[in-house]
Amino acid sequence: MKLICIGRNYTEHIKELENEKPTDPVVFLKPDTSILLKNQPFFIPDFSDDVHHEVEILVKINKVGKYIDKKFAHKYYDEIGLGIDFTARDLQSQLKEKGLPWEKAKAFDGAAVVGKWLPKSKFENVDNISFKLLKNDEVVQDGNTNLMLWKIDELIEYVSKYFTLKIGDIIFTGTPAGVGKVVANDKLKGYIENDELFSITVK
Repeated sequence: MKLICIGRNYTEHIKELENEKPTDPVVFLKPDTSILLKNQPFFIPDFSDDVHHEVEILVKINKVGKYIDKKFAHKYYDEIGLGIDFTARDLQSQLKEKGLPWEKAKAFDGAAVVGKWLPKSKFENVDNISFKLLKNDEVVQDGNTNLMLWKIDELIEYVSKYFTLKIGDIIFTGTPAGVGKVVANDKLKGYIENDELFSITVK
């Protein structure tokens, strides 16, 4: 099982980090060891002083596929979820300056929150799903999949050119604006519309 993550998929997030708008989806991977164990707190790693939350809509792949055409992509998932792509922003900035891969900043142990799953059938349109992240009961990120530069089915088509998608693989579809630093004792709660999909404490 692999986590396929998409960067720079929301215009306002690109602006807040002063990145260039990509011409193709930005793709990176996280290993399964990066998944935060259920009911466990997130521990800020000792190699970073600036870990950011990035809330994202998740898609769980339900059958094997390669070179999937966008018009068939909807057949390859039937669950939608919510998670966090934790990012050691200080370390990521250092790596980017040197033209090095991001994995140490993105794929460390516990860096991926995977919340509960909802049936895709719950949503009239997967390209119009609202979601949000609360930090200490205040909304800090508020997004909708209709703001994605590349929608879910387009992402499946794109990533399946490069990676065979297997049952249980998870696609992190990108984060909206509002990313920010977490500190010890922060409480993070994620919602898709009115459903709470995860609640974690930062240590």
